[in-house]
Parts: sequence; structure tokens; C-alpha cells
Amino acid sequence: MRHGVFFFGSVEMPDVLAGNPVPAARRRATREQVWHAHERLVGMGELAEELGYDSYWLAEHHFQHEGYEVVPNAMMLEAHLAARTSRIRLGSMFSIVPQWNPLRLAEDFSSLLNLSGGRAVLGVGRGTVSRELRSLTAHQADIGVMTSSEERKVIDAHNREVFAEYMDIVRTALSQETFSYNGKFFELPPPDNRDPEHEADTLTLVPGPLHPVEIWQAVTSPPTLDYAAEVGHGCVWWNQYHGYIREQWERYAELYERRHGTRLAPGQNRILVLPVHIADTHEEAWRTGRIGHDEFWNLLAPFGWSSGYRGDDGKRAPAGLVPTLEQSTQQKCWAVGTPEEVAEIVQHHKDTLGLEQLVVFPHFPGHTYDMAAEQMRRFSEQVVPLLR
Repeated sequence: MRHGVFFFGSVEMPDVLAGNPVPAARRRATREQVWHAHERLVGMGELAEELGYDSYWLAEHHFQHEGYEVVPNAMMLEAHLAARTSRIRLGSMFSIVPQWNPLRLAEDFSSLLNLSGGRAVLGVGRGTVSRELRSLTAHQADIGVMTSSEERKVIDAHNREVFAEYMDIVRTALSQETFSYNGKFFELPPPDNRDPEHEADTLTLVPGPLHPVEIWQAVTSPPTLDYAAEVGHGCVWWNQYHGYIREQWERYAELYERRHGTRLAPGQNRILVLPVHIADTHEEAWRTGRIGHDEFWNLLAPFGWSSGYRGDDGKRAPAGLVPTLEQSTQQKCWAVGTPEEVAEIVQHHKDTLGLEQLVVFPHFPGHTYDMAAEQMRRFSEQVVPLLR
């Protein structure tokens, strides 16, 4: 089983207490704090390679003055990191596709792929934050968090439509020497597109990729699962009840085989992300882990991130659930405890899913980067040796 590391890219928040201040009212992160986080994230990538991790992932987010996710272009940071490492794979969880011009996304990724000697992987998602989507998208894709259910369906359908066409263009540009495209949002090349000598009827991605292209997508719903299997994207799950993940994990393999005629190995084309916090004793792990866990969910529960949890009635959790650490560990969404306790949860996922790729999330909001480095060391040195 291969192990990777994923960072949100939070600034250090020594004053953090769960919900105080509430995330939306948090003081603005200074430019110095934000850049310090960038510098530490480069160091975390170097440490991940030193410790033997297989992959290193960064989130893409914009305009987050609160300081929770402050890396707007993960690929740019990873291009710098590619020059400072030699082995580790580098990826985004996730590049928010509707926020990009799809041709620029393909160009930037192709450049990173070539600069890294083939170590880059493309992670893609549809987005979660309206301030980003509305500010950056050409076709006004949005996410319907604070809307009625009917409005949310319309917004979600439009977001999916934009995402699908953009990704169709990205895959086309990355896979073909020359291409044209005629869709709802883009006609490529544009009509009446002429250079000084002749009309251009095709485009060529420059630079084109010199290595195989690997694409991963966040999966939180059945339509996304169906789409990813249809187009051949690998799938990434996290923050969902382990039973729901197992159902989707197996469903993806069925859909993939039906579409592509290839039977996948039990863990092939699938990644599980698992937040981890390890200490010598259960009590210490829960004391420090709970602060970061609760800050994480106070930030993200309003965006619907807890919809993958199971409620007390055995059905999917109600909208707006703010999970407790007890719920997160009982449902095996988070692993917080001694090395033995964390290894037990990892082993469960390995056994039930045939897990081949696990990505750990070692830096909770409010924790320092020194704490994250300790967690990375503890996981590789104290947890991995316990796995069968």
C-alpha cells in the first residue's frame, strides 16, 4: 500500500479554540503569515519525500483571508517543489476546474508534468466556495450552499455541465497533437480565428505532455461517481462513513468495467484520504486532535461536507451536521489515537477496500507545521510498521 500526504495549506493559528472565533469572523491572516505557510508547505513536501511517502498533495483555494486554505495555485508551488525533490509524486486535491480556463489548466499541468519528469498528477473538483467560483468562473458556475433545494439542483446541474465540458477540453488537449472543439461554452479555435497567413482550424497544446497523464477526481455523490467511471478518472474519497465508501468503492469498479471492459484490482484507480493525529496516549491524542477536528468542522460543515456521515437513525446525516470527534472516529472517517489505534482504523480500510493508495491529512486547522511534521514522522515510523 502506498502512502501520500495532503495539506489544506492553513496559516498557523495559535489562538484557535473550536468555534471561537467562528471561522467566518476570524481576523484576516497577514501577508507574512500566508507566505510563511507557503514556505512551510515546500518544506513539508521535502520531508514527505525524505520519509518515503509516495505522493504529496495541496489544495487550491482563493481569497481565504481567514487563513484556512491559502494556496491559490498548487501547481505553481509544486513546480518549485519538483526542482527540490527527485521521487515523490505531486498533485492537487483539487484544482477547481470551473475556476480555470480549461486550456490554461491543460497548459499549466502539462508544464508541471514535464518539469517533474512525469511525477505530476492532475486532481480535479467542482468547487465548494461561492466567493471563489463566482469571482473566477467565466460561465458563472456556482455552488448552491445557502439556497433552497430547488435552486441548489439548478445550480448544481449548471456546475456539472460546465465542469464536464471543461474537462472534455482538458483531456482532448492533453491527448491529441492537434484538436478542435465545439461545445456549449467553447468553440475552439474560435470562429474567424486567423493568423497573418491563413485561418487556423485546429489548436495544439504547447507544451504537450511527454509523460502519461493521470487524473483524479473528488467523489461525494452518485452522479459524480458515474461520471468519473464513464470518463476514466480515478476517484478520491474522504470524510464519509466507511460503509458508504465501501459501497461506492465497489460500484465504481462495476461501472468502470461496464464502460471500459477492464476489471480493476480491488484498490485500483481509487484513493482514500484519512485525517490522522497520533500521540503516545489516547488521552493526549484526543486532547490535541479534538481542537483541530472541531475547527475543521466548524469551517466546513456549513458547506455540506458532513453529508457523507451516517446519522443516529442509520440514514445519511441531516444537513448541517457538525460531527463530534467521537462520531468521526466511530465511523472511521478520522483516525485519532495511539499508533495502535490509528493502525487499527487503517487496517480496517485496507482489509475491507483492498486499499492500494492511502493519503493522510496530518495538519488540522490550528495546529502548527511542526506538529504536522511530527504527525508525518509518527505515521511512517510508528503506524506503517504495524500494518499487515
